[in-house]
Amino acid sequence: MTAQVVTRLRSDARDNRERILAAARTAFAAEGLEVPIREIARRAEVGVATVYRRFQTKEALLAEAFAEQMASCSAIVEEGLAASDPWSGFRLVIERLMEVHALDRGFARAFTSHLPRAAGFAADRDRTLRMMFELVRRAKEAGSLRGDFVLEDISLALMANEGIRAESPGMRVAASRRFAALMIQSFQANPVPAPLPPAVRLPLSRG
Repeated sequence: MTAQVVTRLRSDARDNRERILAAARTAFAAEGLEVPIREIARRAEVGVATVYRRFQTKEALLAEAFAEQMASCSAIVEEGLAASDPWSGFRLVIERLMEVHALDRGFARAFTSHLPRAAGFAADRDRTLRMMFELVRRAKEAGSLRGDFVLEDISLALMANEGIRAESPGMRVAASRRFAALMIQSFQANPVPAPLPPAVRLPLSRG
């Protein structure tokens, strides 16, 4: 096999990998994690066997497809944890995580699911959750966060946020910001009513 042929094969393999990842990200973001491998292969214009040669399991594909989003979420929580005021840091984390998740249903589902540890994604997510737990502890000690708040309440909020349906990504983000404001007020130890972001007309809205 000539060097030229080897180079072409490697280039084709890289192209296939990138097409598979692009198709997976788009499919998971729009439709959630239930999209089958066969459909991802069809959208990437490769065979199912090609997908499995690049990613041995669906979980491995998920981990690779969402690596960038997971890194973004970790950075958000690190920023919140670095804030001098724990409550300001907590608010920042809730607002920005909800915005990220509103734009990507697949990542939102993956973040709140128990994916196999072999995927690697779960370990990164667990590290992020540990940082969030520390941020929650500090906000409680500062007297800003209600005492009965638990980390699972963030998961509940993110799961509800995932359910937002709107006509465009921009409208989903706008609705998510209003929902985040409502959640933050409910989490506060001594909530002070504050104006909410503008409401967004959603499919079930009337009037």
